[in-house]
Amino acid sequence: MGSVRTKKGLFLAIWLVCAGAAMLLLAFRVHAPAAGCRAEDLASIPDDALMAAAMQNEQQGDGENGPAAPDEEPPRRVFLTFDDGPSKTTETVLDILKEEGVPATFFVIAAENNQQYLPLLARTAAEGHQIALHSCTHEYREIYRSPAAYWADIKALKAQIAPYLPADAGELCWLRFPGGSTNTVSHKYGGSGIMKSLKAQAKEKGYHYVDWNVCAEDAVGGHPSASEIYHNVVDGVGDKTTCVVLMHDTRATKTTAEALPDIIHWFKEHGFTFCTVSELEEPETP
Repeated sequence: MGSVRTKKGLFLAIWLVCAGAAMLLLAFRVHAPAAGCRAEDLASIPDDALMAAAMQNEQQGDGENGPAAPDEEPPRRVFLTFDDGPSKTTETVLDILKEEGVPATFFVIAAENNQQYLPLLARTAAEGHQIALHSCTHEYREIYRSPAAYWADIKALKAQIAPYLPADAGELCWLRFPGGSTNTVSHKYGGSGIMKSLKAQAKEKGYHYVDWNVCAEDAVGGHPSASEIYHNVVDGVGDKTTCVVLMHDTRATKTTAEALPDIIHWFKEHGFTFCTVSELEEPETP
């Protein structure tokens, strides 16, 4: 009899463990990012150094005209930026920017799934927008294996997009690290110091990198609506006078293009001047 009870107790314990594991798995599925959401983007913590320097320069004046008057508001500037294109959506984005008469910056990739859209870069440059570097493959496990792997990726990107840029385009010297310059997901591929090394090397090689301080949250899964994207942007502005807005022009972010006219109108109505990131000031070295 004792043996039977022991077996029943053992079976009950096993059943409880299995049931608990199943409940944990269900909870993870409920709270885990939706399909298409990239943990690399969610883990990113933007580095506001450039934006902070820009705002400080605005408040102090340009050095020629002296500091701004105490009651004078600093100029309001917005930098619309688009990552991970070009794609079919890019054409719609360019149409809207042309109609609204505002410039933007495109941090481009050259992966297998967007090769056919690379010719759109010619139109992008011709219409006065800035083309900047993001990644060739956008594969974190590859580009963040080592600093050498990252710079090989950038070299490949520049080679892929060169045929579509005007001869007078000059050197492409602005870049955005996938996941942002303070992302931590890169640590599991290249060690905890890889981003510090890459930022130092970028400066040595003559590159400027920029993150963002306003995010549309249009590429983190869940397929947000145009209304949600609009509110993510305008709610993220707060009292900022220099806004670097992160958006995406991928095939999966069509609602970003739908929200774009209203986003542009909001910034116009609130007195912002539209700029490209080449107009951002570099932060001073401590």
